[in-house]
Amino acid sequence: MTVEPLSQQDVEERLRELPGWTTDGLLLRRTYTFAGHLPAAAMVLHVAVIQDELGHHAEVTLGYDRVGVAVNTHSVGGKVTGLDIELARRIEAVAAGHGARAV
Repeated sequence: MTVEPLSQQDVEERLRELPGWTTDGLLLRRTYTFAGHLPAAAMVLHVAVIQDELGHHAEVTLGYDRVGVAVNTHSVGGKVTGLDIELARRIEAVAAGHGARAV
């Protein structure tokens, strides 16, 4: 599969379907909050499974009751691609099941 960088306009259009996700032009980012540490840690594990399924990995940070995600595609010079959007969609799809709340 050929991976191509998305234009800034394409990224912004696709992010309209992913509330809470933002971009600085280089990375897609999202922070989730949870009721405590165990739900946050469970979310990180679920994200790890999704990343392995896609063969595409984000920078995921775990705090006491927070999980941060930042992603771009290194193989195209650190730009945002469709892989990043798909990873964000998959993460968003499981977040509510872990009790994630918007920051």
